[in-house]
Amino acid sequence: MDLSDVSSEVLITELMRRMRCASKPEKRVILVGPPGCGKGTQSPAIKDEYCLCHLATGDMLRAAVKNQTPLGRKAKEAMDNGQLVSDDLVVGIIDEAIKRPSCSKGFILDGFPRTVVQAQKLDAMLDKQGVKVDKVLNFEVPDELLVERVTGRWIHPASGRSYHTKFAPPKVPGKDDITSEPLIQRKDDNPETLKSRLQAFHQQTTPVIDYYLKKKVVSTIHAEKVQGEVTAEIKKSLRS
Repeated sequence: MDLSDVSSEVLITELMRRMRCASKPEKRVILVGPPGCGKGTQSPAIKDEYCLCHLATGDMLRAAVKNQTPLGRKAKEAMDNGQLVSDDLVVGIIDEAIKRPSCSKGFILDGFPRTVVQAQKLDAMLDKQGVKVDKVLNFEVPDELLVERVTGRWIHPASGRSYHTKFAPPKVPGKDDITSEPLIQRKDDNPETLKSRLQAFHQQTTPVIDYYLKKKVVSTIHAEKVQGEVTAEIKKSLRS
C-alpha cells in the first residue's frame, strides 16, 4: 500500500494507537442480546478499550457482496436465488475478516452465532487457528422494557453509532454528534415487529447461551441499567 498520500497526522495517530494496543491481551468476544439491549451503544467502547475489531455479520455480508469477493459472489448468488446464505459462507467471511491487521488483538462478534450449529462451526474455525472464544456477553433486559428503547432508537448509518430520544439523545436532534449527518430509524423498530423478533430471539438464542455456559465463558450483563453502569459491568466481566 502506498502511504505517500496519507497525512502525517493520520499516520502518527495510527502509530500511537498500535503502540498503545501492543500490550493489550488478545480477546475474542461474542455479544448476545435482544433488539434494543444496548449492544450497539456498548460496542464502540469495548472496541476502543481493548483494541478489538467489531464484526457485525450483516454489514460484513453486504460488504463482501459489494466488493465482489469470492465468498461475496457466492453469497450474492444464494440471495439472488432466494436462498439463505449458508452458515459455512458466513463463517468463511468471518475467517477472512479476523485475519486483518485490525483484528490482531481479537474481535467483537455481533449477530452471530444465532444457533448452536453456527456456534459449533465458529468454534471449529477458530480451533484451526489455535484460538477460542474467550467471553460471551449475554445482555439481559426484560422484554417489557425493550419497546421504549427500540421505538426511540436512531442510528448513524455510516458508523453504526446509536442514539435514543430519551436515554442517549444526540446533541442536535436528528444529527450525528461527530459528523452532523442525518440519523435514521430502522423500519423494523416498531412494537409489532419487535414482538415477533423477540419471540424468534428467545427460541433461537437460549440454546446458544446454554452451549457456551457449558464452556464456562458466559457473563450475564444486566443491560437494563444506565449506560455507565453497564459499561462498568462489561469491563469487570472482561477482566475475569
